[in-house]
Amino acid sequence: MKTVLLIDDEERMLNLLSLYLSPHGFKCIKKNSAEDGIVYLEKEKVDIVILDIMMPEMDGWTTCKKMREFSDVPIIMLTARGDKEDIVKGLKIGADDYLSKPFNEQELIARIDAVIRRAGRQFHKEELLSFNNLTLNLSTFEVKHMNETITLTPKEIALLELFLRYPNKVFSRDHLLTTIWGISAETEDRTIDSHIRNIREKLRNQAFPVEEHLKTVWGIGYKWSTKE
Repeated sequence: MKTVLLIDDEERMLNLLSLYLSPHGFKCIKKNSAEDGIVYLEKEKVDIVILDIMMPEMDGWTTCKKMREFSDVPIIMLTARGDKEDIVKGLKIGADDYLSKPFNEQELIARIDAVIRRAGRQFHKEELLSFNNLTLNLSTFEVKHMNETITLTPKEIALLELFLRYPNKVFSRDHLLTTIWGISAETEDRTIDSHIRNIREKLRNQAFPVEEHLKTVWGIGYKWSTKE
């Protein structure tokens, strides 16, 4: 049985989510404040978090950011408007997917299954990828250059893994959005561009010659070049 942490200030929404999920074998933990949700996640293991954006005291964006400081748990954010800016903001700070209200039971289950499946593919591997003294450990989620640790977010790790696995392959922004986020290109290209900038800055700060390898292919996307 998979455990879902539900965080929403509306009791009605918590009950509705639980009503949808429980018959599908999910154990639902309901919290009506962001603070309570964070405290629970710090102490207990869950398989996925469903997090409302619009909450008093601490909104979903801030909550997601705080959770990403200590946990890689998959997070789906709930938005009442389906506004692209809301979606992009959530994805940038570490959310794995979004769901616009109102939604139906089938869509909710499909989104959860897809996110959990992607998380399993990305993080349950005992592998070591390396390139020119840059190493990515897929078991511990550690990135190092010359034995110096580089802290990357889960999405940044997933992007770096894709580049290291398929050197010299050109990835379009659409492809990266679909592969890493599991969503369509409607989310806007700047989501990818922002993550690429962060990866470049973090690798550059640890003296890795990232400009020689993580290349922009103008009008298309990005590639990891093995040519120095």
